[in-house]
Amino acid sequence: MDIRLKPATEQRIRELASMSHRSVDDIIEDAVAGYLEHVAELRDMIESRYDDFKSGRVKPIDGETFFEALRQRGEELLKKRQS
Repeated sequence: MDIRLKPATEQRIRELASMSHRSVDDIIEDAVAGYLEHVAELRDMIESRYDDFKSGRVKPIDGETFFEALRQRGEELLKKRQS
């Protein structure tokens, strides 16, 4: 498989390979494997949350209400820090 990288990214990979005494292929393999693992975990989490929502275990909240509560909490924390 061939991949094309921006020159700056390729240079960073080469520098990391040199510093770590590993091959460029090993660095790229580890990076791609880690990325794929992260994507799989994220997908599992999203599917789980969707299942919770669909089953009724989690109730939707109004976005405006949420952000207003978040803003108020932020203001309260700032007041505590200032006193």
